[in-house]
Amino acid sequence: MRAALFRQHGGPEVMEVTEIPTPTPGPGEVQIRVKAAALNHIDLWLRRGLPSLKVELPHVSGGDACGTVSALGAGVRGVSEGDRVVINPGLTCGRCRECLGGRDNLCAEFRMLGEHTDGAEGEYVVVPAANVVKVPPAAAHLADTDLAAVPITFITVWQMLVEKARVRPGETVLVLGAGSGVGVAAIQIAKLFGARVIAAASTPRKLDLARTLGADDTIDYVAEELVSATKRLTERRGADVVVEHTGAATFPKSVVACARGGRIVTCGATEGYEAPLNLRHVFWRHLSILGSTLAPKSCLFEVIDRIAAGQLRPVVDRVLPLDDIQSAHRALEARETFGKIVLAI
Repeated sequence: MRAALFRQHGGPEVMEVTEIPTPTPGPGEVQIRVKAAALNHIDLWLRRGLPSLKVELPHVSGGDACGTVSALGAGVRGVSEGDRVVINPGLTCGRCRECLGGRDNLCAEFRMLGEHTDGAEGEYVVVPAANVVKVPPAAAHLADTDLAAVPITFITVWQMLVEKARVRPGETVLVLGAGSGVGVAAIQIAKLFGARVIAAASTPRKLDLARTLGADDTIDYVAEELVSATKRLTERRGADVVVEHTGAATFPKSVVACARGGRIVTCGATEGYEAPLNLRHVFWRHLSILGSTLAPKSCLFEVIDRIAAGQLRPVVDRVLPLDDIQSAHRALEARETFGKIVLAI
């Protein structure tokens, strides 16, 4: 099969499309004929070769994908060849206390498709049968490229805002990096639960597009300082919830921009892991700092149902052929996108 991969760490130029053996499903697994796969920032970090992310080379990335079931391993039930499915990227043991308790993303053996294993940026991928969600009839009209843009960011943000921060109607949610995959999902989910959204991004274009998703106010953090702008828009109170995923570059400001009794929920650190923290702000102002990675597998069913009902929608900035994998990496690295970059395979 054809797949995008890198044989050494480096810039976008190390990405190539080549022939590799087609994976076959083992017991309890399914083979998916991938129709579309979406990029995430983890793809960039893996390619660059960060010390904390060790992969066997050559490596095929990709945790987000939509396709059809093309083969079944022994013992698989509830899924048939030809089923159109979306892949859930969280790989777990399926037998521990956390997995059986519905908190499988806390499994001690938790791994991510495309990070700890070869991923979906190729013509075929093999995953456990528990990691596929059949596309419901109500979502049949959605393109493969739309559905591929859903899993990682939408289930991540669902857990961040709904399960962790427990956002409530009337609260103010500050969304950083509003043009990113996490950002576009956060705007929509916060609005779905009745919150007021302040979207922060680096260009007027991204802010205009954020308003089309429902953002009530916007901050151009290149033109205006983030904390003072947030205070201005909230009558000095600050945001009840801050969606933080950029890390060192913004975390100290997120703490100060948060209202008394507010919550900062973080799922990433695209601008660095080491962020200074003034603890006086945390204890004196009763702040909660909540960490979050993906979500339990059951969350993807909820998200797909909401998308099928038109309550949420995938946001795809551009669709590129698999052969343009280098261009896809360059565009994501340059932060020139609003929403997801998806590969048509």
